[in-house]
This record gives sequence, structure tokens and C-alpha cells, in this order.
Amino acid sequence: MSTPVLDVQGLAFAYPDGHQALFGVDLHVHQGERVALLGPNGAGKTTLVLHLNGILTAGKGTVTVSGLPVAKAHLKEIRRRVGIVFQDPDDQLFLGTVRQDVAFGPANLGLKGPELDRRVMDALDRVGMADFVDRPPHHLSYGQRRRVAVATVLAMEPEVLVLDEPSSNLDPASRRELADILRSLDVTVLMVTHDLPYALELCPRSVVLSEGVVVADRPTFDVLTDDELMAAHRLELPWGFDPRRIGSLPG
Repeated sequence: MSTPVLDVQGLAFAYPDGHQALFGVDLHVHQGERVALLGPNGAGKTTLVLHLNGILTAGKGTVTVSGLPVAKAHLKEIRRRVGIVFQDPDDQLFLGTVRQDVAFGPANLGLKGPELDRRVMDALDRVGMADFVDRPPHHLSYGQRRRVAVATVLAMEPEVLVLDEPSSNLDPASRRELADILRSLDVTVLMVTHDLPYALELCPRSVVLSEGVVVADRPTFDVLTDDELMAAHRLELPWGFDPRRIGSLPG
């Protein structure tokens, strides 16, 4: 198989207070995959994600993105390659208009003029928000702000899109619209989520992190139908949702 886009090997990390969050994590994600990162609260998911673009740096182990080590010397390029969409869109939208927010990252890379405009409009087209380009973000619905937050990352033309709880606080229509958008993107996706039906719908593969180690790396359907694994790591399906009735969804 080809070189992974994301390659995490033996990643261990302890916070300054001594709390050990990761104990030798291995994770490999290949180009075009959509992978769900599952696990209970406190499993180390956020700590792992923050290593993928150098917000945190490894105590032990290595993280590479398309062969480039995540290290201080490469942080600008790593952060272009790995885009993180945070759980709260208001953490990413802080300027006066949608256009300004989506242009912010590419402008910092030195883009301007027609090329910058092309990046902005292309990113907004991909999330169905081009008609809102001159609107203030705070006038948008929560679901629309979530889509604009995705566009701010897509405008950087990343190789990997990391989504932190993308379906949280969305109404059913917004949840479905975002799923359609994510399916349409030609980008590698790592999705951190507690929304197990969303993981099944969007991600053919799931990695389960628990107490700082990977305890499963299998097809999502297999993970969600392994009752012993689910119970052992505090993963619970919504009441009445049975993956066995739905079957394994296509990617």
C-alpha cells in the first residue's frame, strides 16, 4: 500500500502536570480514506489530534504528514496540509464577513488578488455557502456557521481534514447537509465523534482510542456490532439504533 498521508508511530505524551494522555499510539490513514476516531471522554482523542498539526509535539514517537515530520521547522507547511475544524465554529469565525474569514488563512500564505478570490469562492462552493460570502458570520445559523468553518480550512487546500464532533448541536437537516458535503470532498478525513450513527454513515473505518491506547482498528460496522468492545470502552449507541438492521454502509 502507498505511504500513509497520516503516519503516527509510537506516540506517547504526558502533560506538564504529569498526566499521561497517550501511551504509544500507532495510526495510519491513507489518501482518500474517511476514518472515525472513537472513544470515551478522557481517552486521549484531542491530545492525539493536536499532535497532527503541531499544536502539541511528541514526547516520544513520530508523526508525519505525507512523509514530512511534524516538527517546528515544518509547522507552516504541516498546518497547511492538516486542517482542523473545531467543535465550536465560533472558534474559527472572528472577522466581519464570511469572505474575510475564509480568506484569512490563504492570505497569510501570501495569496492575494484573483487567486485569493478563487480560493475563497471555491471553498464556499464546496460547502454550499457561496451565496453568503458577504454576510456577517454572526447572522448565520449554527449549521451555516459550521459549514463556513469547514470552508475556512478547505481554502488552505489541505491534504487532511480533521473534524472535531462535526455533528454536535446540529438539527437533523443541517446534520444531513453536512454529511452530504463531507461525502463529496476529495480529501482525506479523520473525524473525532461520539455520534456513532454518523461514524457509520460517513466512515468505513473506525479507530477506537481508550486510556491513551488504540484498542480497535476495524470496519466501523464491526466495531459498532462488537457488544463486548463497546461496553468495555463506554461506547453506547442511541436508543433504538441497531447497525445490524441497517447493514454495513458503503463508503
